[in-house]
Amino acid sequence: MAKTSEMKLLELMILKEDISSVLEYLGKKGTIQFQTKLKDSKNSSEENGSEFSNADAQVFNELKKAYGELNYPAFDKDLSLFSSPKEEDRQSAAQFISSYKDLDKRISDASENLAKAAEAYKETESFADLKLSYSELEHLSFLSLKIGKILPDSFDELKDALDGIAVVVPLGNDRSRVLVASSKKGRFAIESELKNCGFVQMEIPKDFKGVPDDILESLKKQKQEAEKQAAELAVEKNNFAETHKEILTKLLGTFSIGVQVEELAKRLEATELVYRLTGWIPAKETESYMKELDDLTESRIAIRLYDPYEVPAVISGKEQVPVKLSHGKFVKSFERMIFSYGSPLYGTIDPTPFVAVFFTILFGIMFGDCGQGLVFLLLGILMAAKVVKVGGWNKFAPIFIAIGCTSTIMGLLTGEFFSNETLLEPFSEWVTGLFGTPHAPILKMMPSSDPSSIVAMFGVFGVAVAIGFVINTIGLIINFINCLIMKRYDEAFFGKNGLAGAVFFWYVVALVLRIVLLHHSIAVYDWIVIGVSLFFAAFASPFERAIRHEKPLLENGVGTYLISSVVEIIEVVSGYLSNTVSFVRVGAFALSHAVLDYVILILTEMCGGSSSFAGILVLVIGNAVIIVLEGMIVAIQVIRLQYYEFFSKFFHETGREFKPFKFEYN
Repeated sequence: MAKTSEMKLLELMILKEDISSVLEYLGKKGTIQFQTKLKDSKNSSEENGSEFSNADAQVFNELKKAYGELNYPAFDKDLSLFSSPKEEDRQSAAQFISSYKDLDKRISDASENLAKAAEAYKETESFADLKLSYSELEHLSFLSLKIGKILPDSFDELKDALDGIAVVVPLGNDRSRVLVASSKKGRFAIESELKNCGFVQMEIPKDFKGVPDDILESLKKQKQEAEKQAAELAVEKNNFAETHKEILTKLLGTFSIGVQVEELAKRLEATELVYRLTGWIPAKETESYMKELDDLTESRIAIRLYDPYEVPAVISGKEQVPVKLSHGKFVKSFERMIFSYGSPLYGTIDPTPFVAVFFTILFGIMFGDCGQGLVFLLLGILMAAKVVKVGGWNKFAPIFIAIGCTSTIMGLLTGEFFSNETLLEPFSEWVTGLFGTPHAPILKMMPSSDPSSIVAMFGVFGVAVAIGFVINTIGLIINFINCLIMKRYDEAFFGKNGLAGAVFFWYVVALVLRIVLLHHSIAVYDWIVIGVSLFFAAFASPFERAIRHEKPLLENGVGTYLISSVVEIIEVVSGYLSNTVSFVRVGAFALSHAVLDYVILILTEMCGGSSSFAGILVLVIGNAVIIVLEGMIVAIQVIRLQYYEFFSKFFHETGREFKPFKFEYN
């Protein structure tokens, strides 16, 4: 059986002159998880501020800002393709930043000029119809005039509020500037209403008589010229973005690595001349690490390797060895399902291959339709080829391919193709004809009056329970082996999930099969085996404490021990019963999928069949709903079976996932 990858602890003593190149090497290799407790970034910046400047960080921030403002797509380049910045990179970055800042300033100035020109034209246009001298009106002893701006869309409200008190005259087409005329005696009455409308008084020259046409035309031309300049600069910006994309991408990747190297170096343990770094690496890579680091530093580095159980923190239990799983593409796509539940302990059995097989088979049984399965298969292939891009989901392409294959195979057996049970009849008759009388489908799941369909349905339930037995059994075996590996002999032999519980489970299943298939009766030795195994499974506490050399054997007294043991008997029996019966849902979902296909088929026929537009529409929408919704439901049910019926057998304690240091753009 596959175990978690063997790990080694790597200790490096690095000279100050080599620290940047070594850290860059480690980040690009991406297979070391630091054990060294890194300093807080703020404190480390103060301590090592003279050693590492923030110049590269400032350049990186400027480049990142420009990258975003030039509307490039999200940066998704592999940083291992870049190297820390050299002097020529810094010069290139300085030139780029200078050019971009110049362009950005010209765009900003043009935008500001356009805003001013537009505002000037708009305000001037507002007074184009005011032909009388403002000073003549203002000096009238009986008239009070106010000219200013009000809130948009508040003209009607103001006019209604001042009806009979003052005259409100709109200035301009948008009515956001007004002239308010009232008697000087009543001028105070209108102040509050003007305030409610956000009135801001405008300064008007005393001899103003409206706007001459030539001035208005001149302002209009200024506005148009400002718009033209802004448009030209927008084109220039697009051209700048196009011509500088490659260099900016390179500089971003380069300075991103440089900044991360500097930040990490600041946080390491260090003396004036030497840095110390320790980290966990896969054992199979130790040779390449030693050779490549020695070549990189020209032998100016001290390297030591430790086995996990030579590390004091591991021996004392203060530190867990990180767990790395090594798989091919197919099994690797299931790793997140493991780590979302918990990490296996270091050195124990890796359950991922079992999860990959169980998930694929169970999904296929529960989602049996050849056409719908081919949709998953095609989607998986397109995701693997990056034709369909769905972010982080592309790494799960092998899962879609696998469940597509098993769903297609199950669909061939049940004769279902996009809810149609007649298209695959020739195939079914050819296959069944090889073994006897031809018939279709091979496995009848659609609702029917044919008695054979009932037999087939119960057969699916039986297969589901049998698969459940296999999954539970493998979980118990993994738990037994893991306990032996970790020298937890008490848990290996006693308790619900130990050998005693496993023997009880296996023997009861074998006894039921003997009674059903061979018509055996229960013998005395059956009761003895069941009783003894159940006793050691439920009354395990004193035996476990004896193996661990703990006293007293009955920690809380005889009474408490007997009560808890009786409860444990109920839990053992009900637990194994529920663990087995729970897999009946696999058959239930297989049947429900067939029923849903049958419903879609009936609705299609009611709408004129597959030869009519309405029938085709029902068929397409119905199958789409089944693929999306039931696909999600079935996936959740399979994961639930893995978590509660399989993982619960051996996941009593979680380990520490291996999370290596590698460069990431942020």
